[in-house]
Formats: sequence, structure tokens, C-alpha cells
Amino acid sequence: MEVFLHKRYMKYFFIAGEASGDLHASNLVRELVKSDPDADVRGFGGDLMEQAGMKLYKHYREMAFMGFIPVLMHLRTIQRNFRLCEDRLLEFNPDVLILVDYPGFNLRIAEFAKLVGIRVYYYISPKVWAWKSGRVKKIRELVDEMFTIFPFETEFYAKHDYHNVNFIGNPVMDAVEGRKVDKTFKQFCDENNLSDKPILALVPGSRMQEIKSLLPRMLKAVNSITSHQVVVTAAPGIPDHVYIGLVSGYHVNVLRDKTYEVLQMADAAVLASGTVTLETAVLGCPQVVCYRMAGGALFFAIGKFVLNIKWVSLVNIILQRTAVKELLQHHCNAGNIKKELNRILDDAAYRQRIKDSYQELNEKLSGPGASERAAQLIIEKLRS
Repeated sequence: MEVFLHKRYMKYFFIAGEASGDLHASNLVRELVKSDPDADVRGFGGDLMEQAGMKLYKHYREMAFMGFIPVLMHLRTIQRNFRLCEDRLLEFNPDVLILVDYPGFNLRIAEFAKLVGIRVYYYISPKVWAWKSGRVKKIRELVDEMFTIFPFETEFYAKHDYHNVNFIGNPVMDAVEGRKVDKTFKQFCDENNLSDKPILALVPGSRMQEIKSLLPRMLKAVNSITSHQVVVTAAPGIPDHVYIGLVSGYHVNVLRDKTYEVLQMADAAVLASGTVTLETAVLGCPQVVCYRMAGGALFFAIGKFVLNIKWVSLVNIILQRTAVKELLQHHCNAGNIKKELNRILDDAAYRQRIKDSYQELNEKLSGPGASERAAQLIIEKLRS
């Protein structure tokens, strides 16, 4: 029986609902296929997961709805996505369903999977330690194994009597190491038709709603800064015409599929809150973190009572202090963004403090290899 289990090919079904999930899940898919060459991998995700060897049923750009109003407006689409996912799971009957963050969708699918007898693993925990800690009860009931990327998550889950938790390190380290470029600033600028001025990077997010909300404010903030050239990074799955319309009237450059390279070359970056804040820190680029959704000051006030954390950026959460500036809700405006950027660019001591914080952050992360460790552990647990 043991020989049969080791020779039988395994079937994996993934669900990732946004760009960062696509990136980290793609690295895991690649490692699974490397360790299990006959693996059959299918699911919902993005281009990177498909390139890594997964058969793609639904692209995340058709699933990523953020905020109460957008969700209401797209309820029918969301329901269709649920039904399609359930149908594909039943048809494929995988050995394991591997969920990647994206809890609103994934926990409902986990409930269905358990109902029909499919094992459920979670890679990259929902941020239940930040808000909606009530979801821990559902995770405890539905998720067979949790694979976490922050060491503090193990302690958090233990406090809530959930112990099937495996810390495997942070996949951001893999992503950054794999995408660093060995070229000079001049080579990068020549390749991308940029001037020789230093770079300011604008990274307005991966979802349509946040891009339309944040990018105009970012552009207004940097419009009068003449010492640097401005480069906007385009997110996968967002059409070019969206950026063309938003940057019209501004002297900026838009580069696609170059986010890591831009951040590696930039003097400073203005970012939408998310995984990219951690990636930017690992790359050593000083940053301003932005977050804004419908509701403004009212949602900001409510958030203080709802959130279980003091910060929204992963850099600050891991370090448990304000290492990088966060501009949230109504505080996220052009004036405040410009003020913080000027401080980063003009105050050498302040800039160095940020970089020193990044060094401390790197020491807290477990180095490259998270995806490989996760793949080996997943296969080991399935075969046992």
C-alpha cells in the first residue's frame, strides 16, 4: 500500500483570488510539480499559476471585488463563481484543496469541500489576527492543515485552540530573490526608455477599485517633484487603457511586469497597502503606504474599534512599531503623500532609519525556501 501511495499521482486544486496570491501560489505550484512530477494541478488563480503548471479554470481578475458596495454590485457574478468552483471540485475530486488567503471566497468553498469529503489545506493564513478573529472557529472546523508565513501566527492560533499550524517561512523572500535583476541603473533606464533621473515608484495596487482610488492622489502628490522621474507599475490583469486614462496629463512612465525591477531601482515608492509593502522592504526601497476605500473618515473611526492591530502594513505589524509611514482613509491625500516623500528624499537620517528597520525585518524572516518547504510538507502530510 505504501508503494502504491508513492507512485500514484496526486491531484491538487488551488484557489487564489488576487495578484499576490497568484505570485506566491505559483511558486508553490512550481515546487509541487518539481517534487511530484506527475501531479495534476488545477484551480482558480492567475497567469503565473498557469505558467507554473496549473490548469486555470477562472482568472482572479474576475473574482477580486473589494469593499461593501462593489461586492453588492457584483453579487450575481460572485454567486456564479461559487457555483463554478463547486462544480469543478466535484468533477476533479482532488486529493487536497489548497486555499491561498482570500478568506471571503475561500472559507465558503472550504465548507463545501468538507461537506463532500475533500481535504482542505490553507497556504497563507487569512489575517484573522488583524480583524474578524471570529473566523478562527470556522478555520478550526474546516481546515485540516494551516501553513503560515509569519511566526506570530502560530502563537495566535494556539491561543484560539487551533494547533494544526505549520510555519514555513515567508514566500516573499523567494519571490524577491527570484526576481532581483543584475543590471545597472543605466541599463534598466535604457531598456525601458527612461531618462537618467532617479526614480520615484508609484504602485497603486492590483485591484481596479484601489487603483482608481489611489493613483490620482499619488499622481497629484508627485506632480511638482522635478528631481525625479515617476514610474507607475501596472498590475497583472488590469488593461492598459485604465492606466492611460488615469495618467493622462501627467509626465510619467507606465511599466508592466516590472514592479520588482522598478522598486529595486527606485529612491522611494508610494504603495497601496498589501504584500508589496513587505516586498519593497526586502528590496530596500523606502516607502509610503496608502490605503483608502469608500467611507473615508467614518470607516477610519469604525476601523479603530474593529481592527485588532495598530498598523496595516506588514512591515510595521512584524516589527510592532511604525517603521514606515501609513496614510489611511481620509489621511491618504496628495498633500500628506508629498510631505512624507519629501522627508524621505531630503532627510538622510530619516531615510537611514527606514533602511535600518528593513535590516531588522529581514532578520525576523526565515530566508528563501518557504515554497519548497511548504511543498515538501504538503506532500509528506498527504502521503502519510
